[in-house]
Amino acid sequence: MAQTIIVADDHPLFRAALKQAVNQAVPDAFTIEVDSIKALQAAIEAHPDSDLVLLDLNMPGAHGFSGLVFMRGQYPGLPVVVVSGSEQLQVVRRSIDYGASGFIPKSAPLPTITKAIQDVLQGDVWLPEGAADKIERMHSDATDFSEKLASLTPQQFRVLGMLAEGLLNKQIAYDLEVSEATIKAHITAVFRKLGVRNRTQAVIAIQQMEIDPSEQSLSGS
Repeated sequence: MAQTIIVADDHPLFRAALKQAVNQAVPDAFTIEVDSIKALQAAIEAHPDSDLVLLDLNMPGAHGFSGLVFMRGQYPGLPVVVVSGSEQLQVVRRSIDYGASGFIPKSAPLPTITKAIQDVLQGDVWLPEGAADKIERMHSDATDFSEKLASLTPQQFRVLGMLAEGLLNKQIAYDLEVSEATIKAHITAVFRKLGVRNRTQAVIAIQQMEIDPSEQSLSGS
């Protein structure tokens, strides 16, 4: 049976490059392309036996690591490899801390991406050359907030993302095609699960998942 691999990135050209790498790594793979967290959720629901997700950290519906944390909470048996334009060591470390099965820099050449996909499908954790030793010496700043975030349902996660974008209850209800009362119930549940009391605290909490652009890079610069 052909393996199902989901390519989640909002840049069409890079999705095409990843699909090419997938085709070289697993010639008979069934590849699904999505461009947002919402589309990713729909793809997994439609293909619950998927074998791998290649995940860009910065996509519509995600705030930094929030998409990865949510994925690991909702679909713990599905391997997720972060494919990121950021090559900061702390980003690599946090990706692994939050449950990624690998980290592929977008600058990696096609043969490297192909080999990484093959390794992860065989059950290995793949990191760029030399990264494992470097991140092993780093302090982990993964917080218990990630566990709380992972406990959200898909709809609650969507609502939290919209809150972080500053949308009002009425706007969220319209976009999700539900009543305002339903949105209020979701928000109450989100606050309870995250241990916050209001929108401001919820937005500040999810900002913990953002990527700090000032961290040291894989190259050591």
